Amino acid sequence: MEQKLERILMKVQKPARYTGGEYNQVIKDKSKIDLRVAFCFPDVYEIGMSNLGMRILCGLLNQRDNIWCERVFAPWGDMEEEMRKAQLPLYALESGDPVAEFDVVAFTLGYEMAYTNVLNMLDLSGIPIHSAERKDCFPLVIAGGTCCYHPEPFASFVDICNLGEGEDVLPEIMELCIKAKNEGWDKARLLREAAGIEGVYVPGLYEPEYKPDGTMAAFRPVDGAPKKVTKRIVQNFRESYFPVDTVIPSTEIVHDRVVLELFRGCIRGCRFCQAGYVYRPVRPRSPEILAEQARQALKNSGYDEITLSSLSTSDYRPLNCLCDELLDYCDPRNISLSLPSLRADNFSIDLMERVQRVRRTGLTFAPEAGSQRLRDAINKNVREEDLLNSCRIAFEGGWNGLKLYFMLGLPTETDEDVIAIADLAYKVLNVWKKHAKNKSRGPRITVSTSFFVPKPLTPFQWEAQISMDEYRRRVALLREHLRSKSISYNWHDPETSFIEAALARGDRRMGAVLEEVWRRGARLDSWGEYFSYERWIEAFEACGVDPRFYANRERERDELFPWDFVDVGVRREYMWSEREASRRSQITPDCRKMCMGCGAARIYTGGDCDE
Repeated sequence: MEQKLERILMKVQKPARYTGGEYNQVIKDKSKIDLRVAFCFPDVYEIGMSNLGMRILCGLLNQRDNIWCERVFAPWGDMEEEMRKAQLPLYALESGDPVAEFDVVAFTLGYEMAYTNVLNMLDLSGIPIHSAERKDCFPLVIAGGTCCYHPEPFASFVDICNLGEGEDVLPEIMELCIKAKNEGWDKARLLREAAGIEGVYVPGLYEPEYKPDGTMAAFRPVDGAPKKVTKRIVQNFRESYFPVDTVIPSTEIVHDRVVLELFRGCIRGCRFCQAGYVYRPVRPRSPEILAEQARQALKNSGYDEITLSSLSTSDYRPLNCLCDELLDYCDPRNISLSLPSLRADNFSIDLMERVQRVRRTGLTFAPEAGSQRLRDAINKNVREEDLLNSCRIAFEGGWNGLKLYFMLGLPTETDEDVIAIADLAYKVLNVWKKHAKNKSRGPRITVSTSFFVPKPLTPFQWEAQISMDEYRRRVALLREHLRSKSISYNWHDPETSFIEAALARGDRRMGAVLEEVWRRGARLDSWGEYFSYERWIEAFEACGVDPRFYANRERERDELFPWDFVDVGVRREYMWSEREASRRSQITPDCRKMCMGCGAARIYTGGDCDE
């Protein structure tokens, strides 16, 4: 295998993606291992190595002497072509062993457009893609990540899904696998026992039924499987494992820095945001623990930048205190501190001065909508005066560049709301003209719009995505109103978002489409170089599945969803009430101002939320 690999690497771009041997990689004696885990990230090395969840779970499993968790990434197209020519199977980076030799093949799924990569990686490994074709216990194919809150589109390909956060439940699954391996269980017994673990969904133990109109009629558990599967969350997040000695990549990656996780969850309740609902409740770490983790991680890695990560970084209560302590360590060592996910309504001059002390990074705000009415409808809770005041602070502090993110196609959006995006951009430009400290360089204001995708387990799960033609019309309308040379406009292509919407709200029948489009050559669909809208539409047509049924159809209040068996804590009735509130442009206060009784706290035993 080594000789084949050496010949191949001479023919591909970025060969360091495929060599392993990085600093801090974990090597173990296979003779002392009870279970081998191939942790598969269904995208290329640069993306996967930037993923904090993968770093946490690989590190957590490798703390156990009897488990060896190795990393596997999707090859780029040139590498895949050479591997298939040479009949070289997909392998793990640490040992170089083929993935098919591992006991557990675990995928993390954070984006719907990565689904075809799962099929491709299984096929490259020589592992049958369908769960039903894999008769033996091992290799056992499992999946986790945000997409697993709605696992039905890929249900026929995986044996087990982990719903929720993996720190507690993944070791339990591994221990069960070790027991099954030592006692010689068959696969059916292993799956039945796994279904008894809280947070574990076994697709093979459920049978969907459909009405003549194509909607769900029933979703029946069999063989003793639970009717509802409740997500798992880390109950003691403050003391939970955090990797301070992660593998240092051998080539540049997307987020080539230390990433420090401040808290899980979000207090805000934006009605379009899936992560904000499924990761409730909010659980922070103490600034003392975070500061120590940061120091250790920086010492062990040699990085010169650290990022504070969360869904809304500026909502971390002791942020200023933490920044001061971190900068006391970082400043003398010329280590920069970056704060993504800042909100326009709590951006302060003190915070700005902290983030620019070592190295100035770009500033990004996400108003999401141009008008106050629509921001209230989506519960963004950002006022125009807050945004303009934050821009003033930034421009007075010496910034000239600013990025503003919006969505087009939000529920209840009108042409007036679209034009309001342009109006807001010009107001930001006028703020620069009045308050900019540094006018030697002109302003650089970037407006970016994405195409709204209604996601499961949010108040907008009942909504329809607008058509691609209507989205293009709204893009054109916005372009017509953005004429200044100081304002640039970027927009997301609608084709990818349309397919994403169909997959995001698909049911088990979507599995045939995934297989068909993969067999037609789909892979790496999150990359523009590989995504083919025509190929996807041909696959839908070949399978007799209409993507518009999933993407462009508004749901009735009582329609049974293919993800209704998942309990994320937040009650469906609460989500519907939030959907109704959006129609009135009525704001729901954030969790710190008032508990609205969404239900998330009932699955949390670690104390009061955000305390």
